[in-house]
Amino acid sequence: MKNRVSATIVAGVLGGALMLTGCGSAGDQDQATPSSGSQHEGHGASHPTSSDSAMEHPMDGGPAPAGIKDASSPKYPVGTKVELTADHMEGMNGATATIVGAYDTYAYAVNFTLTTGGDPVKDHKWVVQEEIMDAGDQRLTDGTEVTLLAEHMEGMEDAKATIASSTDQTVYMVDYEANGMTMTNHKWLVEDEVRPVS
Repeated sequence: MKNRVSATIVAGVLGGALMLTGCGSAGDQDQATPSSGSQHEGHGASHPTSSDSAMEHPMDGGPAPAGIKDASSPKYPVGTKVELTADHMEGMNGATATIVGAYDTYAYAVNFTLTTGGDPVKDHKWVVQEEIMDAGDQRLTDGTEVTLLAEHMEGMEDAKATIASSTDQTVYMVDYEANGMTMTNHKWLVEDEVRPVS
């Protein structure tokens, strides 16, 4: 009886150790790849939903897409200092930014998988109308399947995506600093993701 109890305890301890080892391996794997923008390779910042280094945004987002219309009377004109309230990337929420572009367009949160592979990206914010293939000028409905033209990160251009949600708020491109990095022409934030500097 005593031997049987001892064997049961040993089996339980070994089983628990194996389970902990499995959890530890998953955690180590997560730490080895950029996530939440906490690791940078000197050229970009990662999305919080990213478990793949390919999800990095470049430090310079480049020019606004062709055909996008400047906002006629934005709440925050170009040159305005604002505080960011979005958490698209680590260090963004609460960062001070400068508006470098304000546009009238539709902005979409999308679900997609990078053309380079990896886990599906859920609710990526934002892609604008002009960054969607053959989008036309009408607002796309939730659930619409589209092809992305955006180059916010490697593997995004030509990816197949599904519209998760959309907004017609003014869309902003900003320069800001976070975690010792300067991001220029960062795309995109919508009006309720910025506020006056306090």
